[in-house]
Amino acid sequence: MTDRLDHLFALDGRTALVTGGNSGIGLAIAEALGRQGARIVLVARRASELKQETARLAARGIDASFIAGDLATQDGPDRIVDALTGSIDILVNAAGINLRQPFEAVTLDAFDQHMAIHLRAPFRLVQRLAPAMAARSFGRILMLASLQSARAFPNSAPYGAAKGGVVQLTRAVAERWSRHGITCNAIGPGFFPTALTEAVFRDEAASTKNAAQTAIGRNGAIEDLFGVAIFLASEASAYVTGQTLFVDGGFTAR
Repeated sequence: MTDRLDHLFALDGRTALVTGGNSGIGLAIAEALGRQGARIVLVARRASELKQETARLAARGIDASFIAGDLATQDGPDRIVDALTGSIDILVNAAGINLRQPFEAVTLDAFDQHMAIHLRAPFRLVQRLAPAMAARSFGRILMLASLQSARAFPNSAPYGAAKGGVVQLTRAVAERWSRHGITCNAIGPGFFPTALTEAVFRDEAASTKNAAQTAIGRNGAIEDLFGVAIFLASEASAYVTGQTLFVDGGFTAR
């Protein structure tokens, strides 16, 4: 009988905190980790959506709860950590915005909001949660990069700048904490149907063009993120850290 390696991907007994967990990619990652055995704590601003999605996950047999909070505020990340009732093994920084404004129309407040959500909040959450992970000699931190971490798109200068920073923050976290059993890697999604990309998918010509740009020949389906999320959150990726893995159908390879 084959000595299978399924245990490398098991998440039983782990707890994952997922920001941006009320919709889109954050919710997809939360579902994947939960279906693999992890307890899930969803974080977002709107309690009504969190309650709805927590119930949906629970109906699938996933142990899920939520904390409502605003990561864009100065003390938002601290409030979330202070509200936790147990230890966190996996941190998924998936919260994000993209206001899609022309470069010359971007206000400083809008620019700062992008930086707060995509960089300051993940930085602070790692600052607060990594020491306890290190004490247990295990931690998995997943960041959300973007195609715009590697190239520019129109009307997205603050978003692209922040997502470029996510790649470097991923490396910085890995450099500091990996010797203590904590890995930090980023997922760089291609075009997936989410609230952030709704405008792109509404434009049939643009959506078709993006699909044609990939090596596979289609845009992403949300289930395409399940496997990579489980891999990066599990023992299977113990020697992978500081990396950005593009899950884009080969968009960046062409």
